[in-house]
Amino acid sequence: MTRIYKILPRAEWAAAQAKGMFEGSAVDLTDGYIHFSTASQAAETARRHFAGQADLVVLAVEAEALGQALVWEPSRGGDLFPHLYAHLSTDKVLAVTEAPLGPDGVPQLGALG
Repeated sequence: MTRIYKILPRAEWAAAQAKGMFEGSAVDLTDGYIHFSTASQAAETARRHFAGQADLVVLAVEAEALGQALVWEPSRGGDLFPHLYAHLSTDKVLAVTEAPLGPDGVPQLGALG
């Protein structure tokens, strides 16, 4: 089993919980899929795309539970990233953890995996 992770603002997660599904953040909606990261990719994703953003949470999801809508695609650097070509049902989320900003302004993800 492979866990994948989605970093997002707490307010977006609260809205998703009210609807029962997460449709995606602005970048997801623009790109046409929900961006996820593996445990080994998440820290770099946080540094590169979420630095300086407070009040974030991290969703943990079992990749296999997402079925064929989850596609592993290469990034510009060639690393394979999980992309979900569907909405994420909130009942697929196994855990939600805080991602407070560290002293360097990068969200701290804690132990993932």
